[in-house]
Amino acid sequence: MQAQEAPPPTANEWGGIGLLQTPTARMAPDGDLSFTASHNSPYSRYNLTLQPFPWLESTFRYINVSNIRYGPNIAGDQNYKDKSIDFKLRLWQESRWLPELAFGVRDLGGTGFFSSEYLVASKNLGPIDASIGLATGYIGNRGDFANPLGAIDDRFKNRRPIAGSNINDAGRFGLDNMFKGPVGVFGGITYQTPLDSLLVKVEYDGNDYRREPRGNNLEQRTPINVGLVYVPNRNVELTAAWERGDAAMFSLTWRGNPGHAVSAPKPFDPPPQRIVPRDPQAAAVAATAARDAGATTAEGGPDWAAISADLTRNAGFRVERISRRGAELYVDGYQNRYLHNAKGLGRAGRILANATGDEYEWFTLRTTRLGMPIVDTSVARGALVGYLDGRVSEDVLRRSTEVQSPDDVTRQTLYEPRTRPYGGGFNIGYRQNLGGPDGFILYQIAANYSGSLFVRPNMWLTGTVSANLINNYDKFKYNAPSRLPRVRTDLRRYMVDSDVVLPNLQFNVAGRLGRDLYGIAYAGYLEWMYAGVGGELLYRPGGERWAVSANLNRVQQRDFDQRWDLRDYKVTTGHATFYYSFDARERIVGSLSVGQYLAGDRGATLDVARVFDNGVTMGAYATKTNVSARDFGEGSFDKGIYISVPLDGFLPRSTRGRAAFNWNPLIRDGGAMLSRKYSLYNITGDRDERFFYDNIRSIDD
Repeated sequence: MQAQEAPPPTANEWGGIGLLQTPTARMAPDGDLSFTASHNSPYSRYNLTLQPFPWLESTFRYINVSNIRYGPNIAGDQNYKDKSIDFKLRLWQESRWLPELAFGVRDLGGTGFFSSEYLVASKNLGPIDASIGLATGYIGNRGDFANPLGAIDDRFKNRRPIAGSNINDAGRFGLDNMFKGPVGVFGGITYQTPLDSLLVKVEYDGNDYRREPRGNNLEQRTPINVGLVYVPNRNVELTAAWERGDAAMFSLTWRGNPGHAVSAPKPFDPPPQRIVPRDPQAAAVAATAARDAGATTAEGGPDWAAISADLTRNAGFRVERISRRGAELYVDGYQNRYLHNAKGLGRAGRILANATGDEYEWFTLRTTRLGMPIVDTSVARGALVGYLDGRVSEDVLRRSTEVQSPDDVTRQTLYEPRTRPYGGGFNIGYRQNLGGPDGFILYQIAANYSGSLFVRPNMWLTGTVSANLINNYDKFKYNAPSRLPRVRTDLRRYMVDSDVVLPNLQFNVAGRLGRDLYGIAYAGYLEWMYAGVGGELLYRPGGERWAVSANLNRVQQRDFDQRWDLRDYKVTTGHATFYYSFDARERIVGSLSVGQYLAGDRGATLDVARVFDNGVTMGAYATKTNVSARDFGEGSFDKGIYISVPLDGFLPRSTRGRAAFNWNPLIRDGGAMLSRKYSLYNITGDRDERFFYDNIRSIDD
């Protein structure tokens, strides 16, 4: 970077892109994920910021207030911890003459202690990025001038003070206070110094700190804050600042971009087979190579057992049946290694092209899950071979592939391997709760063994045994008040009453009931807190962006030791869900579920997520039921965010495994769903035609 280039966007101490205390209109690249820890006495802030779209920034935060305690009725001498959510929306991008403009809200859905609304503009001037903004609420607490909206309605002139810290008032969307009160001016500059890794920030703070939560006011000798930001690389930011004229601030930001991360090299993957040319001169060589590889029998026909083994080992496709229909060769099974089905199809196509003659013009991988045909993914042999050797364009390849619902057609079976009725394995489980009164993090690490015994391909028994390894839930003392049946808030008892538990043991039957209709029924210990019976139906038409499902369950609460006994509480719960994948440049997947929850309350859950081409998913959800905020208690309604990252992007060997992080600020009884082991929408995920074609170039890997 040269000195005259614009400074890069960096985090403020609240986690979002900004100066020190205040935001700017700048955004991080879409797909960005950052964690910022900052300290400015008496506040320590821990911020997680997501950039799911180029125009939307969202931040989720815990604040530790060192000079305020929860008190003996809640958590004794534990420091008070505040939770909040922010968002910033870009209204337009910077042009030659016009600045970038953004609107944002701080502390939406928290206690409202730090709530604020703002409009901010930023303009680049060579090595300087300048910003100026107007804010109501915390960011503009100085109140430089009266709210102009007061001319429309007197209610905008004053802002309701939030003086208390009743834990049961947390989590509400404070819409009644938005845009109210005097307006404060804020702004400043970021200067890119001649040293590439060093930035200078100078800020005019719009807050005078005379109206801090719970009267925790701070002295401000000057509204000018100054700071230095050291950026040794694109993943780390270190900030030191002098604020309010008498306080030091330090922050550390770790930043990455999982949304656009390139997959790590795969040195432990087997190399794809090289297609042997099929011309008269090479015929003898091809036959010899096939025999040497064990892909033909002594009589010269294809050795389907060897081909099946190659498909599993090299293409990651576990074979259940090989068949033919005319000039089309079918392989039934499922992909269990490669994240992108196109990659598995390309490798399988190479193996089949080498091992079979020209009588097969199409290769079709029929994906089956739990005995149900899910999708047929087909490629024309000639187009695949031509694309791999550079004679055929990507457009021709696209036109020579099909992703469609499986048809019921008569096929000649060529090979069926012996199947193993039982499968299982060990894994390490992790569970956590963040930001509670009893400790910033409560966690458990457990050793789990899960197994499944199949009576038929679509009929099986599955279960998990879990042994506690380390656990600090004994610190969980605060029993939050609830006016609802305690369907989730007895969490502590379930975590500490027994070291060896049976979180799941259930019998299942699944089936494809029509071309695009699927069903599943189940009975047993369905999750760690509930046992019962239930079922689900899913209609997911091939080639469409929408699907609809319905599940219904009759469940009874399990005993705290998670073994065999049940408690008295029973309930009927279930939901109808509509799924939709928006066909936009930035892919958005949403779902709306309507039904009855575990506490008997009725309402809806909205889930919206950005899905990137590499499979990374960033989403948020909210549930609102017919339970009042008062009866719900702290949080007012259920909400959270999540990010799911394919491990394939980081490991030296291909995998379909994922690392998922779900941030749910509070565990409450309202809006609680049954945690079903199987979701038909997820089981049929290979029907996602867009994900296949967005990654079709991986057919060459």
